[in-house]
Amino acid sequence: MQALQEQELHNLAMNIVGKQLEAEGFEFMAVNSELRKNPQFVCIRDKKMRFIVVKAIEYPGDPKDIELFKADLNKMKDHALKFEADTYYAGVGLVNASDYNLPVYLNEEYIVDYDGLVKIE
Repeated sequence: MQALQEQELHNLAMNIVGKQLEAEGFEFMAVNSELRKNPQFVCIRDKKMRFIVVKAIEYPGDPKDIELFKADLNKMKDHALKFEADTYYAGVGLVNASDYNLPVYLNEEYIVDYDGLVKIE
């Protein structure tokens, strides 16, 4: 069994968020899957631009704990304002389905903890 590396977890989280955005009718202007390079998605919906920062959070981390990324998110928000865009955080929790104490493995079941986009005010 091969544990997913940080970039692979990030890509998995991006796929989860990307599918949600697509289902909700967002138009993708740019997609960036490089780790620690924000935003991951630049999208438009209803003529409004949105910058979306995706974070993959492995258990026992809490994907809803936005405080961990507050400095990055505020920096991204300031950048987005130059484009009259809104900034959103998408925290995606990932955990091994058979044992929470094990990492997420390639081709093994996992559980997703994702509640959607959180607007950065």
